[in-house]
Amino acid sequence: MSTPEDEERLSPLAQRWPRASKFLLSGCAATVAELATFPLDLTKTRLQIQGEAALARLGDGARESAPYRGMVRTALGIVQEEGFLKLWQGVTPAIYRHIVYSGGRMVTYEHLREVVFGKSEDKHYPLWKSVIGGMMAGVVGQFLANPTDLVKVQMQMEGKRKLEGKPLRFRGVHHAFAKILAEGGIRGLWAGWVPNIQRAALVNMGDLTTYDTVKHYLVLNTPLEDNIMTHGLSSLCSGLVASILGTPADVIKSRIMNQPRDKQGRGLLYKSSTDCLIQAVQGEGFMSLYKGFLPSWLRMTPWSLVFWLTYEKIREMSGVSPF
Repeated sequence: MSTPEDEERLSPLAQRWPRASKFLLSGCAATVAELATFPLDLTKTRLQIQGEAALARLGDGARESAPYRGMVRTALGIVQEEGFLKLWQGVTPAIYRHIVYSGGRMVTYEHLREVVFGKSEDKHYPLWKSVIGGMMAGVVGQFLANPTDLVKVQMQMEGKRKLEGKPLRFRGVHHAFAKILAEGGIRGLWAGWVPNIQRAALVNMGDLTTYDTVKHYLVLNTPLEDNIMTHGLSSLCSGLVASILGTPADVIKSRIMNQPRDKQGRGLLYKSSTDCLIQAVQGEGFMSLYKGFLPSWLRMTPWSLVFWLTYEKIREMSGVSPF
């Protein structure tokens, strides 16, 4: 006769360690999505950095001689001037980042939904709870992943620095971590964390909240079942909303994280995310906050689609209940 200890030992991994399993599964799904859509992320970052009005204060001529205009020309320029594989420059820290970020946000959101807030008896989850849960999940996940996000953004700009005749800052991912740590200390690894978590809160309010709300609305109020069709429709909606809400904060985040810094790790261009916002709007106009929106949306939509379809499928294969 088996004992409770034997039954627990023989039970599936997902039942013994549910949160750890969901963390790993979401990390796997995020890795697949990141590899498939990373070139659009690189293009988006290059577009967001070019033409910074604040660079004029340092006498940098990059604003006047920005080599790229628009998403397609930016992508083609990278391929022609740097090589096809440079479209994946910085993908390693991006994968590191998404394993931590996606794992943290998914586990946090489900914990808030199932344990802290709770669903009603008819399985309905109020929108206001979903909004708060999505924003809190984004904050937790992004704060944990900030060092890897910082390295990703800076490595994405290395090819542009080479074309401008500037010395490369990093030899690789681990050198980037070591150099940032040596120059700015632990604090340096969390440079730009405020606009980062602001963006993450908005993006996850769009992504997690929209996906969860649309999916359960379709399941509870239409003939659609909890299947790939429902997952696809929900992810398309979440990608669009996340892009609209997150692009302005993403522009600010990219600029703050890529700016030059002094020996104390303080930025030389912007004092804060608010200062960066004001300078961008005053120097370049309001629509500068939506620089890179097209590649951001074109990336967010397939990223969301690949992530949610993969995540739901591997949850099913692993014996974990649907999201």
